[in-house]
Amino acid sequence: MANTSASPLIETFLSRLARQPAVLVQVASTQGSVPREAGSWMAVFSDRLIGTIGGGHLEYQAIAKARAQLAGAAATAGEVALRFALGPALGQCCGGVVYLSFQPVSASDIPALAARLGAAALDALVPVALFGGGHVGHALVQVLAPLPFRLSWIDSRDGVFPDSVPPRVVCEHSEPVQAAVASLAPRSRVLIMSFSHAEDLDVLAACLKRHREQADLPYIGLIGSKTKWSTFKRRLEARGFTPAELAHVTCPIGVPGIAGKEPEVIAVAVAAQLLQTIAARPATLP
Repeated sequence: MANTSASPLIETFLSRLARQPAVLVQVASTQGSVPREAGSWMAVFSDRLIGTIGGGHLEYQAIAKARAQLAGAAATAGEVALRFALGPALGQCCGGVVYLSFQPVSASDIPALAARLGAAALDALVPVALFGGGHVGHALVQVLAPLPFRLSWIDSRDGVFPDSVPPRVVCEHSEPVQAAVASLAPRSRVLIMSFSHAEDLDVLAACLKRHREQADLPYIGLIGSKTKWSTFKRRLEARGFTPAELAHVTCPIGVPGIAGKEPEVIAVAVAAQLLQTIAARPATLP
């Protein structure tokens, strides 16, 4: 069961474009402090906006220029690029510079836009492997769905996944569950929260072994208390893992300072911690 759509916003944009022309406004490049990174976009229709380049007066002016193009008031019907300095003249104090491209598009451009925007959106996503289809797992899927992640949701049990899942979520049945570790995408962030401590331990050991050999799992998170982690450390040391290797594991998971054990609260804390692991986020699309 899988849903691998790059972005619901792209689908919404292209669906409307089939009926109505628009101007695609995209951040081409930036300098200094700016609201959004290169690659961010919004589609400006005569009566609707889809996406955002950061809001504020920058977006207000961009919308006006795009609608002037739509109305035929622009000097050229082709793509244009403009420079915006985010200073007092623009009413924004970010201090940086944004270069925006303005591209008139219509139904005939849909195939090219689908390929270009879809590929860029997928390339910008960070892979996450979630082991466990319990209450916290279900809550995490909903919280992570709109964020810049591509999620593999893995469990050893039948019937634990819902009939439909959000875009960019792939459900995988694996028995034994730790066998799925070998095929995880490089640079995956791993979250371990299966229905049993025995499975958690096996998945964790498989992740540590892979990271020892390939060094390509930058975050390995285990749900549980400090007591659980203390027990797991002893068992993993008995399997030959070093203190340095065990230091790569995050347990408990989630940013500190968030109280509450409800699945939804845990999911928000964990999602925030995953976002912190993205040191240099690539250009993203809405």
